[in-house]
Amino acid sequence: MLDIKLIREQPEKIKQGISKKGADASLVDKVLELDKKKRDLLQEIETVRAKKNTAEKKIIEEKDKEAIMKVLKDAKIFLSGKEKELEQVEKEYKQTMSLIPNPPLDYVPEGKGDRDNVVIRQVGKKPKFNFTPQDYLSLSEKLDIIDTKRASKISGSRFGILKGGAAILEIALIKFVFDKLTKKGFIPIIPPVLIKPEPFWGMGYLDRGAEDVYYLPKDELYLVGTSEQMIGPMHMNEVFEEEDLPRRYASFSSCFRREAGSYGKDTKGILRVHQFDKIEMFIFSKPEDSIKEHDFLLSIEEEMMKDLKIPYQVLQICSGDLGDPAVAKYDIEAWLPGQDNGKGQYRETHSTSNCTDFQSRRLNIKFKNKVTSKNELVYTLNGTAFAMGRIIIAIIENYQTKDGKVKVPKALWRYTNGIKVIS
Repeated sequence: MLDIKLIREQPEKIKQGISKKGADASLVDKVLELDKKKRDLLQEIETVRAKKNTAEKKIIEEKDKEAIMKVLKDAKIFLSGKEKELEQVEKEYKQTMSLIPNPPLDYVPEGKGDRDNVVIRQVGKKPKFNFTPQDYLSLSEKLDIIDTKRASKISGSRFGILKGGAAILEIALIKFVFDKLTKKGFIPIIPPVLIKPEPFWGMGYLDRGAEDVYYLPKDELYLVGTSEQMIGPMHMNEVFEEEDLPRRYASFSSCFRREAGSYGKDTKGILRVHQFDKIEMFIFSKPEDSIKEHDFLLSIEEEMMKDLKIPYQVLQICSGDLGDPAVAKYDIEAWLPGQDNGKGQYRETHSTSNCTDFQSRRLNIKFKNKVTSKNELVYTLNGTAFAMGRIIIAIIENYQTKDGKVKVPKALWRYTNGIKVIS
């Protein structure tokens, strides 16, 4: 949620910014209209309350009781009506404010769709094979390490069972990530995967995109779509000491997405599924450090791809492809040589976003500024460490051998109990 003071002072700038995200600029006018209506109602209510308080004091003094009683009765009726009106205006105001996304930073490229995302760099040598590389699904079915048929039998479409070597790879990747991130000052956590409506709304994922979320109405709980949705609300209504920032977390959890609107896309295999495991990085930072922390998250993502020796490219995501909370976002796409009938293509494996104070304002998370002695909103950032299924896909395709086996990346050997080849 944005600062209403910023909207009042720079409405045209906010309109331009949210238009770049494809949002309706008229939302700004509507929220300003509701803001004025809300403040006018508050002023009226406060004025009448003051008169009512004065009248009540006169009652105590036993002066003009009959006239004063009429004033009090009229005031009560007036306040009852105005308070109901204010309640409705505040509700509409909050709903409208919730639909205004965080405007992108100036350096974010304008546009929408893959063609407008900017490739910043490509890193790593693409593997050369003296055979036509297989896609991960064909190879993993032959190796019996990813089973979508039995998963479909028990859970339906877009589920998979990791077996044998694939399960060993996931466990190794988890150990590898936590070893690396704890050395960099991240606090490892394993959170619940069910979240209440208020904190989920606070993270900015319900106003748009609710159709992609699993909801349990009987319990009034949502299943998280990514671990970051649990980390932000951990400090809801709290105040950090300035020296405690940046606070960095690494969270492992299963994640759940309905994949609404993606029918026909990657329906086979485990590239786009309803349930997957993921380790997410999350940072609470001071405002002036957020861009530096964003670059830090990207550097970690790249470091891990280099450790695994998987070729990749980094993209600056354009304004129209940013989610509501993000002002800037980078994606990493891994090279998958078995895709497109062995011709290969890049596919997304990571993202990292700077969300400034959009989430912390909703969740009321602040820090105490030593210089001003005032409590200020923290900034929040998130980044994928590994989405397990997609990294396993990248390993299978890049490390496949002519005889249908898969080599284990050297960086994972210490975590696989001596297994160096999956066969």
